[in-house]
Amino acid sequence: MSMDRSIYVATSGVKQTMDAMSTSANNLANVSTTGFRAQIESYTSVPVTGEGLNTRAMAVSSTVSSDFKPGPLQPTDNPLDIAVQDEGWIAVTGKDGKEAYTRNGALVVEQGILKNVQGLAVRGDGGPIKVPTDTTLMIGADGTISGTQAGINSTTVQVLGRIKLVNPPTKSLERGEDGLFRTKGGGAAAPDAKVKLVSGALEGSNVNPVEEMVNMISLAREFEMHTKMLQTMDTQTGKADQLLTLT
Repeated sequence: MSMDRSIYVATSGVKQTMDAMSTSANNLANVSTTGFRAQIESYTSVPVTGEGLNTRAMAVSSTVSSDFKPGPLQPTDNPLDIAVQDEGWIAVTGKDGKEAYTRNGALVVEQGILKNVQGLAVRGDGGPIKVPTDTTLMIGADGTISGTQAGINSTTVQVLGRIKLVNPPTKSLERGEDGLFRTKGGGAAAPDAKVKLVSGALEGSNVNPVEEMVNMISLAREFEMHTKMLQTMDTQTGKADQLLTLT
């Protein structure tokens, strides 16, 4: 006796629910991650084909997308902390050497180079932004980096570069395993002068913890429903096999 297509339906439900729970758990784990963009799990229904009529459909997970709405601004009074106003991204150099984008504006100076807290160099108009020793930095709304160097002339302000700020269409972006966003074609986005920064603040995660907890509870109930369906079908299949043996 062939396995009923309902088993495939229930099995697909279990798998997709587990994937959705994993996505929701990852969102909850990043509630406090600066500039984090919540992940969104979506599904499509696909008919289960075979002998007879196509009376059943199974769930298939689509590509996980991202929620691009801005997170809340959190003042820090640290001049090296920046947040992007509304839409836009800060360009950095990923570990693969290619341009990537982030909303995490917690910056540091390491070995004379302006970097983010992950140790990735922040991109300027002409490459990495170099910072002289003992320089107090200021970051303007347009991304301009200026500073005064101790021991020379504390009143002399030097322009050191400008952070590359971009705003490509969200549909053209994809999230990497490192949490950074890149263009789907792998190219570099053009600078956008309309993107503005807020100095002395960081953008919080846009994950809503209450909504994610409610979603996790709902997914747990769905998982329980699918597993009970599998148990029921397993019991029915066993009874049917016993009847066939007796006849």
